[in-house]
Amino acid sequence: MKAYSSTVYTNGLLVWKIKRPAKRNAINFEVMDGLELMLDEVERDPLIKAVAITGEGEYSFCSGGDVAEFHNLKTEEQAYAMLSRMGNLLYRLAVLPKPTVAALNGSAVGGGCELAAACDMRIAKAGTKAGFIQANLAITTGWGGASLLYERMNASLAFKLLTEGRVLSVQELLKYGFINEIYEGNTLSALKKFTEHILSKEASVLNSYKEAMIEKVTAGNLKERMDQEIRRCAVLWAKEEHHQAVSRFLKR
Repeated sequence: MKAYSSTVYTNGLLVWKIKRPAKRNAINFEVMDGLELMLDEVERDPLIKAVAITGEGEYSFCSGGDVAEFHNLKTEEQAYAMLSRMGNLLYRLAVLPKPTVAALNGSAVGGGCELAAACDMRIAKAGTKAGFIQANLAITTGWGGASLLYERMNASLAFKLLTEGRVLSVQELLKYGFINEIYEGNTLSALKKFTEHILSKEASVLNSYKEAMIEKVTAGNLKERMDQEIRRCAVLWAKEEHHQAVSRFLKR
C-alpha cells in the first residue's frame, strides 16, 4: 500500500493524506515523493482551489521523520541531503499560490509540527496533542520549521514552544495561536466545513490574497532563513549527543 493518498473533491479541495498509521504517519522518503507529486499537481491544475493535509487514522497526524529509517544518517552531509530535501518541499508548500490547511487528526510531534507550520491554517481534533520536541533529541527543527513558525504566530511564544520542547494540549495550542480551530468528529467533514466559505470564492481572489502573503514571506527572506536553519540542524545531527538520544528513543 502506498504511504500517501491524494483526493480532489468537486468543490476544488485536494486532500492529501499520509497513510502510515502503523508508523504514526512518520515521514520517510516515499512520503516525500508523494508530497512532491502533490505539489506538482496543485501547481499545474487550475481546478484545485485549496489543499488540505492530514493523516490516516484517529491517533496521529504525523510523528515527524521516521527515526528508524533516518537513524542510519550519521554525518552532516548525509543529514543535510535529507533535511534540505524536505525543507525545500515545505518551502514550496508555504509559498503555494493557493490556500493550505493542516488538519491535525491526532498527535503531531517534531517534524509533524513543521509540516503543519508550513500550511497557512491549522485545525485540530479535540484531544489532540502536539509539540516541537526536536530539542529533546539534541537537535533543532531540521526542515525549516522554526522559521515557518515565526511566520505563523507570535515570535516570543514560538520561541517558547521551540526551546521548551513540550507536547501541548489542543487547548494550549489554540491559546498559543498555533491552531485556528478545534473540531469534533470526522476530519473530512471538519475540513469541508472549515473551507466552505473559502472555496465559495473565485480562485483568482484566493490566489491574489495568497500572493500577498507570499510577498510578505519572501520579503522576509524566508527561504534563506530556512536554509540556514537546516544547515545548523545538520551540524547538530552529526554530533554524538543526537545519536545517543535517538538510540535511547528507539530502545524505549
